[in-house]
This record gives sequence, structure tokens and C-alpha cells, in this order.
Amino acid sequence: MFINQMKKILFICGSLNQTTQMHQVSRHLPDYDCCFSPYYGDGIVKVLARRGLLDFTVLGGPFRQSTERYLQEHSCNIDHEGKSNNYELVVTCSDLIVQKNIRNKKVILVQEGMTDPENITYHLVRTLSLPRYLASTSMTGLSHAYKKFCVASEGYRDLFIKKGVRAEKIVVTGIPNFDNVRQYLNNDFPYKNFVFVATSDTRETFKFDNRKAFLKKAAGIADGRQLIFKLHPNENFGRSAKEIEKFAPGSLVLTDGNAHHMVANCDTLITQYSSLAFTGIALGKEVHSYFDLHMLRRLTPLQNEGSSGRKISDVCRSCLQ
Repeated sequence: MFINQMKKILFICGSLNQTTQMHQVSRHLPDYDCCFSPYYGDGIVKVLARRGLLDFTVLGGPFRQSTERYLQEHSCNIDHEGKSNNYELVVTCSDLIVQKNIRNKKVILVQEGMTDPENITYHLVRTLSLPRYLASTSMTGLSHAYKKFCVASEGYRDLFIKKGVRAEKIVVTGIPNFDNVRQYLNNDFPYKNFVFVATSDTRETFKFDNRKAFLKKAAGIADGRQLIFKLHPNENFGRSAKEIEKFAPGSLVLTDGNAHHMVANCDTLITQYSSLAFTGIALGKEVHSYFDLHMLRRLTPLQNEGSSGRKISDVCRSCLQ
């Protein structure tokens, strides 16, 4: 008897944002056997992750816990490190590590959101051929170990080509979570007309952060208006809250909740390196960022009414066929 066995696709997740994006793509592939894995590494990276020394990254700690909780709550088929099946296709949220067991597979890379700036670490990694993960997301796309790279916008297409990504590998699809920001206007967040500050985990990931100057700047921009802070999930909450109370007293400090809804309800958005700047720009908010705003406007993801997941799934089908 002939058995029609569905082709298998492995989705490698990461942060909660990356995980929800992977899940949205998979929903458009019901005729395939889709499995999911939290992000993982090989060799020394795997050893360090097991010892808890990489808990500040998507390889462990709160990032991995959030991913596993989400996958379980949504009854996703979990295959840790893709060990249980032979996959015809791998869809990954990051190529900073290209795991050994996917190097001979067809791979689709999906941009997760805003990429880090090309700072001195980026140039050192490229010049000295150091591991890409040392320069974080500024090295996105530079493994070249994929069939197609699905990116957020034409602006990002130009940026990645400038870095050295082959143009024929890039497909401008938009990216889930950032492709229909008007949906966030319909929310139950109780505050409106405030100044919203989205902090970043720069210190936790060993980057320079003059937090005192940032907080003072935020208080100055607010100029007496209500300030609401949403801390990055990887931050030291206790330390950050104490600093906010000292330099921006009277602010409301949140550690959870839908940050897109908070952006939708605010008058002014202040970020460091957060992809939430894209949500603010697309909604026409007054936005402040460590990045150049002219550049951010060029890079802002396509607003295609939430069709990015389907467009990425079409790329997957094309590669499989």
C-alpha cells in the first residue's frame, strides 16, 4: 500500500519574537510535517550553554524558557536540536551559528528584526574571520549557508547586499510581527498619551551602555509627561528599576506585557536598539533611537497586512519543489 509521507521541515527558534515568527510561517505549511527546536549550538558553544554560561543569549536562560513555554502552550511538535528526524528543509531565525546537522540541508534564513550596527566588533570579526556570533546580529546573512534569505524591506535588501550577501539569494517578503502594525491599535493597554521607553539588554550582552545619560535624556524628552518603561526580558530588572527611580522618578516600570500595544498607545517612543522603533515609525509616532532615523525609515519592514508568513512559506515551498 502506498503511504503519502509528508516532507519534514525543522524550524529553529530563538527569542520569543523569533519563535512566534517561525510559528506563523509554519501555519501556512499544513501539508508538511513541521517540527520546532529552541536555538542550539555545537562544540564549545554547546558546552558553555549547558553550564549556564550563555544564559544571556537565546541559547539559555529566559530566552530559551520563553521559547519552550510558547511551543508547549501551542502544542507544537518539539524536536530538540532536530535529532529525531531527517529534514528536507530547515528554516532558521539566525545564521550566526550554522549547526553541523543542518549544513547539508536546504536552509531558509528569516530576518528576525532590527540588526545591530556595524561597530568595531563587526569589523574585527570580518577582518580576522572570527566566529560570527561575537558580533551579534550585525553579521546576519554572512554565513551564506542558505538557499534563500527572507528580509523585511527593500532597504534591508540593499543593506545586506552592501555587506556582501548575494542579491539572488535575497527575497523581500516582509517579516511577521512587524508587517501589520495597525493591528496593535486595537488593544486593552490601559494607558494612553504617554512617553514610552523600550530599553535594551546592552549591558547583559557586554555592550557599552551609558544608562544614566539615556534615562536623563528620556526624562528631558518627557518634560513632565507620564513615562512608562518596558524593560527588556534579558535585563537585570532590579538594577534597572532602581536606576529609573533615581534618574526618572515617578515612572511606571513594566517587565512584561505586549510592547507593540504600548507603542500603539504612546505619543512618543524612545528606544536604544529595539526593533520596536519600526512599529513606532510605521504608526507615525515621534521616535527617538540610537540609530539614525533616516536610515530606520528606509529599513522599516513592509506593511503588507500580515501576509509575510505566507510569503515566506511560498519561498519554502519553492525550495522544496
